[in-house]
Amino acid sequence: MTDSPDDASVSPRTRREAARRDRTVAPGAATGRAAGRDPLEHAREHLELARGHARDHLGHAREQFEATNERIKQRTGRDLLLAILTGLLLGALVLASLLFVKWTFVILAVAAAGLATFELVRALQTGGRRIDVVPQLVAVPLILLPAFASAHWLHWTALFGAVFLIVVWRLLVQMAARDGRTYGDVFADVLASGLVPVYVSLLASLALALLRQPEGEWWVLAFLITAIAADTGAYAAGLAFGRHAMAPRISPKKTWEGFAGAALAALAAGALLAEFLLGLPWWSGLVFGAVILATATVGDLGESMLKRDLGIKDMSSWLPGHGGVLDRLDSILLSAAAAYALHGVLAPLGGL
Repeated sequence: MTDSPDDASVSPRTRREAARRDRTVAPGAATGRAAGRDPLEHAREHLELARGHARDHLGHAREQFEATNERIKQRTGRDLLLAILTGLLLGALVLASLLFVKWTFVILAVAAAGLATFELVRALQTGGRRIDVVPQLVAVPLILLPAFASAHWLHWTALFGAVFLIVVWRLLVQMAARDGRTYGDVFADVLASGLVPVYVSLLASLALALLRQPEGEWWVLAFLITAIAADTGAYAAGLAFGRHAMAPRISPKKTWEGFAGAALAALAAGALLAEFLLGLPWWSGLVFGAVILATATVGDLGESMLKRDLGIKDMSSWLPGHGGVLDRLDSILLSAAAAYALHGVLAPLGGL
């Protein structure tokens, strides 16, 4: 057994060499110790380390997304994530109904028109108008179903019958109330009551009348895609480049830059859909896209003006990230009428 030399008797050079030997031996010793460990435990440690890094990256990405989403929400008033998820779900339902069973699209259309009618009636009631919910909801299937299942004359007869029912109901209820309401207010109530089914149910029924045509499901799908493309293009371009307000007194967040994005998206969608979906010349798709762009924009601005007059932001909160059902149908309803008219004009070009 050899005694260790006293530190004072060891030269500095000897101490440096000993330290160098320790640094050289240590990694090998550590490797030996690591090699002697359980491989499963070693793999578990690496897995936990990888999980920690993944959690850190996901947490950072989530924080960045939430911050971006919050900025978008403050600027546009919409929750981007909820809007995307809701839009994808609704789009999948509509697409499946059009491609597989037409009657399921009819059911969806009647349900959507019924909810939109209920929203509009409630909004007008908060604005001081007296409108009766029951006849308005009865009128929805009364107008929509004949548009798909019957001849044109029955469709229009059902429309006039529904409006007559709504107007007479309102007058009888007003007569029974005896509340001293002025003639001007009564006339405004009757006029608003009669316009509700024309705005919602009649325009929605034209989409079903289009669906009833030969290969009508493709035309319905085409105008829906074009209207959605215009709305998406307006949203993206307005968010990225929006500087100049389009109609500040009606809708302050709509910009000319957004309208330009909507125009590009609608024209591109129209040309592609005409060529590959409808079997029409590509230039007819430009006409289709331009008309749908115009009606979608007018419909959107029209509903915005109505909400501004009523002092509300959304018709309801039934669709997360979108507001109400009518808030999603505002650009589609008027576009349905335009698409129905365009079918009569452009469909004969399919053989060219």
